Amino acid sequence: MRLDKFLKISRLIKRRTVANEACDAGRVLVNGKPAKASVKVKPGDIIEIQFGSRTVKVEVLEIKETVRKEEVESLYRYL
Repeated sequence: MRLDKFLKISRLIKRRTVANEACDAGRVLVNGKPAKASVKVKPGDIIEIQFGSRTVKVEVLEIKETVRKEEVESLYRYL
């Protein structure tokens, strides 16, 4: 699954266009490297997102095309 789509579905970033812009600005790292929005994400990947002065670091646990709000926490875990 594309990185920008995963960020939206997992609700780490609210909109896919915002996820795209964050990737273009170099504020999203996958496994320690700056990632474009088109990077394929798979279980076990570490994603770091820089929100201003705050950094969120998560590990991808599973990939789903659609998920309900209550089940979002099963897609990733905070590190």
